[in-house]
Amino acid sequence: MPNHNQLCRDYARIEQAIQYLEKSFHRQPPLAEIAAGVNLSEFHFQRLFSNWVGISPKRFLQYLTKEYAKKLIEDSDSILNAAYDAGLSGPSRLHDLFVSCEAVTPGQYKQKGAGLTITHGIHPTLFGECLLAKTKRGICYLSFLKDRSPAELITDLAHQWPKAELIERPESVAPYIEKIFSFTQNAQPAPLHLFVKGTNFQIKVWEALIKIPLGRAVTYEDIARHIGMPKAARAVGNAVGSNPIPFLIPCHRVIRKMGQFGNYGGGTARKKAMLGWEAALVAAPA
Repeated sequence: MPNHNQLCRDYARIEQAIQYLEKSFHRQPPLAEIAAGVNLSEFHFQRLFSNWVGISPKRFLQYLTKEYAKKLIEDSDSILNAAYDAGLSGPSRLHDLFVSCEAVTPGQYKQKGAGLTITHGIHPTLFGECLLAKTKRGICYLSFLKDRSPAELITDLAHQWPKAELIERPESVAPYIEKIFSFTQNAQPAPLHLFVKGTNFQIKVWEALIKIPLGRAVTYEDIARHIGMPKAARAVGNAVGSNPIPFLIPCHRVIRKMGQFGNYGGGTARKKAMLGWEAALVAAPA
């Protein structure tokens, strides 16, 4: 079982390194300079990446280039239309999660969570601390702290489910943190059920996102075509940005058609960290 506290601390430095690279990408700074930029020696910088992602910083940073982003979407238009095996038949599925999504009914949507009990808790993960919340029907909320306090995230959760009963109970959601973020060679992916509230259009977009396999990416235009609304790329972007359960509904796997990583609610550095980490995981020998 991974040490989520240590991974969370390591991630803070990883994010700083990515942010340093973003600010100075035009110079292509050497690793020693990036390491110094996050107050680490080159040796400790190498060890940081080895512990967090299992590869060297040089190799990891190759996954954050525009050239790699363009390669990711070379055949993106066919990804969503392909039939994916639900088992562990190929490297792209080896560490993937089995996620199913249930939308509230129109009647439940109007009730705004009335009659629901939502338990939640703050937990460390390999991408930083997050607030995770669930109902008896499934996971209903996930948000990384970024620059917001736990209280602000709880307020956001209450805004999304205004009439639900919210109970802080970290121990009740802790097992889900293990299922979501504990990727090991021998672990069997555990089914995870999501319970989401959104418009019909948002639900269509979120269900399309779940089809994007680990280590791949698509464009906003691909999503729009897949849901039968090829001119709705901008609206797709808004729906992607409204995703209430990032990572599990993998909005980080949507990038711009010109090979730019694009925005992300949890910060662009976190989006790049997720894509780089997934690329490394898929590239690792089975």
